[in-house]
Order: sequence, then structure tokens, then C-alpha cells
Amino acid sequence: MSEIRDFIRKLPKAELHLHLEGTVLPATLVELSQRHDKIPLTLAEAEALYHFTDFSGFMLAFKAVTGQLVHPEDYELAAWRMMEQLAAQGVVHAEVYISVGVIYLWRNHDPHVFEPIFAGLERARMRGERELGVTVYWIFDAVRHFSVEEAARVFRKAAEMRVTHPSIIGIGLGGDERRTASEPFRHLYAEAREAGLRLTNHAGETTGPEAIWEALAIGSERLGHVVSAGDDPALLEELHSRAIGLELNPTSNLRTGVCSSIAAHPLRRYFDAGLMVTLNSDDPAFFGSDVANEYWLAHTEQGFAREELRSLAANSIRASFLPETEKSRWLQNVESV
Repeated sequence: MSEIRDFIRKLPKAELHLHLEGTVLPATLVELSQRHDKIPLTLAEAEALYHFTDFSGFMLAFKAVTGQLVHPEDYELAAWRMMEQLAAQGVVHAEVYISVGVIYLWRNHDPHVFEPIFAGLERARMRGERELGVTVYWIFDAVRHFSVEEAARVFRKAAEMRVTHPSIIGIGLGGDERRTASEPFRHLYAEAREAGLRLTNHAGETTGPEAIWEALAIGSERLGHVVSAGDDPALLEELHSRAIGLELNPTSNLRTGVCSSIAAHPLRRYFDAGLMVTLNSDDPAFFGSDVANEYWLAHTEQGFAREELRSLAANSIRASFLPETEKSRWLQNVESV
């Protein structure tokens, strides 16, 4: 067993569905609370925030943690701790969602509020690349149930800042699919594509396969969760023929109540069907499982053998937005482990 864990650790992996705010561990939350609160959270109080039983409870916990990220230095601390965690798992590249929509809404739509925060994130990113050998791209995430206008603010800020910050690779739509689907954002996705941004989308997490079709229809290149895709054989064939990168998050889906068990998660079915599946942790601090553990669970709960785990790592590189030369280099390293 320890041999497989060591193999997983050594596999060069990319993590493609990771929310910065969801990497903030309780101990870091206490540290942030000590900076901001007259009566700081205790560790026990911080840990209690991370206990929830459904998707709505998760959203409330996520909001509470995000509220402690106030200053650029807070974001820098969170990003640096995230990069340390990634390096410890053998992750060589990550494409990380930042909840820019939340930042704007909570900062009263101040058009100048984000640049200093992003500067803090960039300091951590560059330090992580320099000291840990981990590269990071940022994905600006809008909250779909805020409004189309709020999403436009986020996506246009990504296009504006990408001119001088190539680490901003793409855009995404998180939030509650049950309240707002993908179609209202079609024109914004077209606009983002024209600006050179890559297009991701959360789809089929708490909704049916029709939501995944809709996400594809507006131009999404890579999809998060897609738990319900297995309910539609035609959709599975579409995802296969187009080699759409799928950002799967088994433990996340278990903890938010959209999947009954790791064994029941569609990971194995999608993999056996030849889909471009990748393993990710989504919000590891909330769900108690990092990406290395997701590989371990794939092995123990769904019977993924050593070479199949290698294939998952290779998929994560192929589905990333890295340049082809970088992909080739990392794929060679995956094969050499």
C-alpha cells in the first residue's frame, strides 16, 4: 500500500479544478481571524465551519471563509500555503479558480479593489514557481447566480488584465446551477474567447445532463463535475468524440450530497468509456481530501491499477491549458515514473 502512495506522490500531476478559497485550512483561517477580528476564532470554532451535509451548507461555509480574506497579504498567504500543499503532493501545475465575483460584490463594486489583491496572488505564484517548482495559471470565476452583469464585470476584468498578466488563463462559472444555467452567459463566453481566454464551466453537479449540453453549447472547453453525464449515452459519446476535459471531484461530490459514495462515483465509468477524465480536489480544506488522496481513493475504492493512475496523471497534463511544449515535457516525466 505504501508503494502505491509513493507512486502517486511521485507522479507529475496537474490539478485543474481547485478553488483558492477552498484551500484555506482551519489553522490558516485562525491566523486570518487573528488579523481581523476583535475576538478571533479558536481552532475548534474554525474547524466547526467546515462541517456541512449538503451543497447549500457548503456554500455558506465557503462564504464564511472568504469573508476572512480581506487584504492583499491575506490572499498572498492563502496562495502560498496552497502552493506548499500542491508541491507536497507532487502537483507540478495547477489551474486555480479565484472567486473574483465574490470579491467585487463584497467590496461594493469598487473597480480598483482587485488589482492589489491580484498583486498579492502573483507574489505567491512567482515565489512558488521559483522555490517549489510549481506553476499556476489563474481562472477568474464568476458566480452564476449573482447576475449576468456581475459575470460580465469579472470576465472583462480577466480580458483587461491578461494583456499584462499571462498567468490569467481563463474564465469560469461557479455557484448554484439550480438557480442560473449557462445560456444567459453565451455572449460573454464568445467575448472572452475573442480576448484569448480559455473557457471552463461547472456543469452537471447539482443538475441533469441538459445542463452539460448547455455548457457545451455556449463554447465551454473544459467542464467541472459532470456527475450527471452518465444519464445520457449520447452526451457521453459527444464528450468522448470532442475529447472534452472533465474535471472530476469525487470526494467533493460525496461531501455535498450529490453522490452517495466514492464507489458509486462515475469516475470509473467515464474512464472506461475513454473520456478525458482528470482527478481534482475542488476545495480540499472543506472536503478533507487533496488530489493525491483522490488518486488513492481511485485505487482503493474503484480499483484503478498503477498504469491507470498513470493515465489519469497524463490526462491532467493533456487537459491543461499549458503550451504543447510544456505538455510534452511533463508527459515524458509521467511515463518515466
